[in-house]
Amino acid sequence: MDRDIRFAASLLLLTMVSLAGGGCAVSRPVHYYALQSAEPHMNPERPDGPTILVANIAAAESLQDARILYRAGANQEGAYDLHHWTERPSVMVRDGLIGALRASGKYRRVLESSSSAIGDYLVRGRLYEFDEIDSQAIQTRISLQLEMIDKKNSRVIWDHLFDRDEPASGKSIAEVVASMDRNLAQVANQAAAEIERFLAGQH
Repeated sequence: MDRDIRFAASLLLLTMVSLAGGGCAVSRPVHYYALQSAEPHMNPERPDGPTILVANIAAAESLQDARILYRAGANQEGAYDLHHWTERPSVMVRDGLIGALRASGKYRRVLESSSSAIGDYLVRGRLYEFDEIDSQAIQTRISLQLEMIDKKNSRVIWDHLFDRDEPASGKSIAEVVASMDRNLAQVANQAAAEIERFLAGQH
């Protein structure tokens, strides 16, 4: 009898542990954030302007997925597992640049580069940082290297490094996202203005 009681007690304890373990595994939803400054724009085209192709933006390995990154100090970097961008940062930067170039109204067409796309100039780049920066005041940082190639001779004719920090109004994820939205808009508009200024000097 004692043996049966001990066996039943052990089975009951094992069942309770299993149920408790299952109860702790509560799934938490992943939240996704889009940037308005990365949305495509359609603007009137200039018939006599050049056609600009924008290639995919290369990115550091830490930026290959869509998790929102944060940086604390000079060497520590992490990612929010439950807070993701709707697109990889490199895609949002490319789309933001395309939108800013189109909005200028200076070009016949601004297209995403592909094997079938034909253009006068190709813009390509590399994204080094697209992070929340945790310091005394929370801010976001974008570090983007761009270069432009003349398609007639495949020669690099322009390059520029854009480093920009944008303060966040608070510490919440929503405020960090709003800061990054402003930051990307400023970087994309600045890049478009620099490209326009350079090409204007070529003619």
